[in-house]
Amino acid sequence: MNRNVEPLDPSKISITSRTLYQPPLDELMNVLAEGLTTNFAEATVEMTDCPNFAGWPYNFYREGLCGNPIILDVGGPAYLLPTVQRDKFYDIKSLLRHINYNHDTLVIGAGAGPWPHTGCNCELIMKLNVRNDKVSQGYRLGMGVANGTHYAFVNKSNGECILERIVANEDETTFALLANLYACEGKPGKVIKVCAKKRTGKLDFISCMQKALEKHYEDKLVGLGGTFEVKNGKVKQHIMSDFSDTPLISETQLNNWLRFYNMETPLIAVGTFVSTETDLDLRVQHFHSAFDENKLGGHYHIDTTPDTIEYEGYFNVATTLYRVDQPPNKLQFGKD
Repeated sequence: MNRNVEPLDPSKISITSRTLYQPPLDELMNVLAEGLTTNFAEATVEMTDCPNFAGWPYNFYREGLCGNPIILDVGGPAYLLPTVQRDKFYDIKSLLRHINYNHDTLVIGAGAGPWPHTGCNCELIMKLNVRNDKVSQGYRLGMGVANGTHYAFVNKSNGECILERIVANEDETTFALLANLYACEGKPGKVIKVCAKKRTGKLDFISCMQKALEKHYEDKLVGLGGTFEVKNGKVKQHIMSDFSDTPLISETQLNNWLRFYNMETPLIAVGTFVSTETDLDLRVQHFHSAFDENKLGGHYHIDTTPDTIEYEGYFNVATTLYRVDQPPNKLQFGKD
């Protein structure tokens, strides 16, 4: 571990904010339903009260997905490929403070884990309650933390998945290289509930909704964040190995470096999806999932048991997107 590596100062990196298009909710739900029904035998989309995500099995330490919802797209695969840029190390606390997001905040999403603190590269499944509305003694920046975050590693001895959960009160809010995060005040309220069963098409649960948004809204940027549970089947997921000693210059080399798994469910995923990349080179979808009881986690790709698989998701529409430390070079692969 290297605790001497300091996160980047947000005032010294580029941060661009963009107001997201707010479609009428009835229209948005119809668009999502259209994407789902072409890909699943059964699918429903409805407005509902947000479940309480504070406790098991979600462990968000906040009740809901509502209150000033924003998306942060930080860094990107270009900081991992072809060779890792180890200086790309971030702290969500300092980012929130820098953009003046001064609320008691839920942050959930997918990214790369904080290798200086974990000792090696890993997948990040962030579930974090940051106390930003009052000073919390003993915590960095005076911002208290309740932590439900997981890391997924590749076991170097046998190649299997190792899932670790951060201690609930641990003051660990850093990550490396890239992340796609949804932040809000964690308040209860109305959200979009999406259920789907029996996949009949080739697209995964998130992709079929993302592509429907892209088709309908074209150049209007719409962004959603949230969580979904997948159950009654298996899911293809990957975990990044520790950093490669040789440059990864093709998709084939990347896929040989990643470790792919056929993971048992249930799994609970967190992340974001947006309608289009835009000039900000956004990652249009990114979800990581984990579940304590089966000790599995990783980067979600698609279910592998389409006849039995079931999804239940809860999403909210973000109002603003922050593009943080956009890479100068756009990658042609590595964003799946």
